[in-house]
Amino acid sequence: MKKVCLLTLALCTGAFAQTDTVVRWRGIEGVITAPGIDNPVGQIHSGAGPWTTKSGSARINLDTGEGSFEVEGLVLNGGNASGTPGQVASVIGTFVCNPGNALGSPETAIDTPAVSLSSAGDAELSFKINIPAVCNNPLFLIRVGSGKWIATGTKPATAPKSHY
Repeated sequence: MKKVCLLTLALCTGAFAQTDTVVRWRGIEGVITAPGIDNPVGQIHSGAGPWTTKSGSARINLDTGEGSFEVEGLVLNGGNASGTPGQVASVIGTFVCNPGNALGSPETAIDTPAVSLSSAGDAELSFKINIPAVCNNPLFLIRVGSGKWIATGTKPATAPKSHY
């Protein structure tokens, strides 16, 4: 009986194992820059001033383009609007493939629709995007309407080297 239970458990665990076509970031961190200093990711420039978060995560299935992100407490860190999102009322998620021409492939940035950012700095969104055929070193950014990034996915749980 124990052998049958162990075999069943092993088969069920294998059926639900994470594949390398899903990229997950277990954290979202705000950009840490001094006011007026740029910290670009590939060709995408950073927002002015430092931002911080309480928590967040993102995931994207490289085969289907289905994904989601959530962030809590995305607020400015310093200045008169410290501890608030300031004038930022909505954000977009941006999935970046081949940042800085990783491995010779062109950099591609794919945006999600905009989502409201609460006065506490909270936002969440489920989405579907078109993934390029080649996607090396994928990154996830949260950006404002001007296109500048203010937070990034961190602690990748799965980060495939490439997707063809």
